Amino acid sequence: MNLVTIKDGDAVTTSLAIADGTQNDHASVIALVRRYVSDLEEFDLVRFEIRPRSAGQHGGGETEFALLTEPQATLLLTFMRNTEIVRAFKKKLVREFWELVQERNRASQPDVTTQEGALIALQGAVEKQLALIAENRQIAQQRDEAVRTKAEIGTRREATAMATASAAVRKVMHLENELGRGCQHATVTAVERAAHRTFGGQGFRPLKNWCDSHGVSAPKVQDPRFGWVRSWPAAAWAAVYQIDLADLFGAPGETA
Repeated sequence: MNLVTIKDGDAVTTSLAIADGTQNDHASVIALVRRYVSDLEEFDLVRFEIRPRSAGQHGGGETEFALLTEPQATLLLTFMRNTEIVRAFKKKLVREFWELVQERNRASQPDVTTQEGALIALQGAVEKQLALIAENRQIAQQRDEAVRTKAEIGTRREATAMATASAAVRKVMHLENELGRGCQHATVTAVERAAHRTFGGQGFRPLKNWCDSHGVSAPKVQDPRFGWVRSWPAAAWAAVYQIDLADLFGAPGETA
């Protein structure tokens, strides 16, 4: 008899077949199933069925047996003594499971020698190819989205850094002007130090005269020696002493 059958779509053997093949009483085999049922059910649910007992066997009645998948049957056989009979049955059982699976696979494949079978096979191949193309397209889209997102983040960071740097430059230039050594105006002392020149004690007078004649005011800035001093406009420095404050103090943060 066949050791392996199809039951509800699954390839199974029975405790009856195992008892017969290993030359054991079925009562011993079914007891072994129940003893290790928790181990067997790590692979799948163990199913039990009832069949009528043949007349004349212990007065008739019913026989309970277990349905076992290939992993369950193989595990159950490991719980038996490893005799020559058990080893031979193991090999036969494994072979029948494998042959049944191969037979089912062949049955599920269309017969390409017929027009209908060839069309079915072609349709299946096309569907697989389309599924592969769709999967590759999705992977490519995800990759492109990741690249785009990374580039966008990089652009935002760069813009933020540039804005921060620009703000810092403006702040430095503003502070330099307030200290009287900027591109817009500068004190006599600051220009003397930066240009390595000396304008004398009255060096401010020509600058003051130029501002008065042109109606330009010179702001006051703090000086550690004199308290407050005038910071003369860039136009005055250029006209009177031909000094370009932008060239002299143009580098942001540079001090004289």
